[in-house]
Amino acid sequence: MYVGTQYLGTSKVEMEFLVRHGVTHFDATVDDMKPGTLIRHKEEAAAHGVKLEMVHIKPMDSIPMAADPQRQKDIETFCQYIENASQAGLRGLNYNFCVLRAPSGGLVQRTHSRTGRGGSIYSSFELSEYDNKTLTKAGEVSRNEVFDRAAYFLECVIPVAESYQVQMACHLNDPPAPVLNGVEKWNWPVFEGLKRFSQLVDSPYHGFNFCCGVAAEGLGNPAAELPPIIKYFTERKKIFNIHFRNIRGGLHNFCETWPDEGDVDMYQIVKILHQAGYPYMLMPDHAPSHPDDITPKGVSNRVNQAWAFQFGYIIALIQAAKNE
Repeated sequence: MYVGTQYLGTSKVEMEFLVRHGVTHFDATVDDMKPGTLIRHKEEAAAHGVKLEMVHIKPMDSIPMAADPQRQKDIETFCQYIENASQAGLRGLNYNFCVLRAPSGGLVQRTHSRTGRGGSIYSSFELSEYDNKTLTKAGEVSRNEVFDRAAYFLECVIPVAESYQVQMACHLNDPPAPVLNGVEKWNWPVFEGLKRFSQLVDSPYHGFNFCCGVAAEGLGNPAAELPPIIKYFTERKKIFNIHFRNIRGGLHNFCETWPDEGDVDMYQIVKILHQAGYPYMLMPDHAPSHPDDITPKGVSNRVNQAWAFQFGYIIALIQAAKNE
């Protein structure tokens, strides 16, 4: 395993930011999914000694919403993206299967922010402060219905992924919860939900873009419960990327922290991954922000102090686990 990252483009500023912090693999944000665009981004990264492994697929709401006939058109587009990724020599695609959208339109539900060390700003969620009565355009959706929609999608796209040998890595819904705004989250209870999702189709190309932070957000005792969950899915080769972040708290009340100050022992997580033979990226995710972070124009806002710190932290933990 090795340090990686996500959401960056392939500009000179972004690539040099990665290289000087020891990062040589990443998951890019791209302009479009045309083969020529993917190849261009891959070549621009390679010129700096960085390997473009995967890209994020922008959410297609019609698919989790089961909004036919658009759903079928978007699934066909998704299958074309898989073929394009294969032509560009990418390892896989990261995607979300999320019925519920936040009021802002994003995929993540949060409440207020908290202040942490050195004036850092931490994202947080407290159910007691959240408007959980208002329904969205999704309406009320049961967990079984969500799984039926996911199975329909996966049964269409995974055979295509197999034929092109492209990994399909699904991100967990953030946060896991029994019900938010009338929608039952498929990844709660966390362990049970992830097992069920992973078994919807039987394929080595069906797995997770596994976020340690999101999984921890749905647990009562993340420090004790998260390690065996990661061990289970790593040993079954169902994790294709790791979003390596920590939290304080758990189900219905948590805040995102720096990786070294949360409730989960992240070194223990790295040792589990190492012992299980996990071979892919550990990536920063949802890092605390700070007003001093200044992003150059046209460059990802992940070019900042927080991600630089996390790169070094991840590299050190990997070295320690390998040397133990």
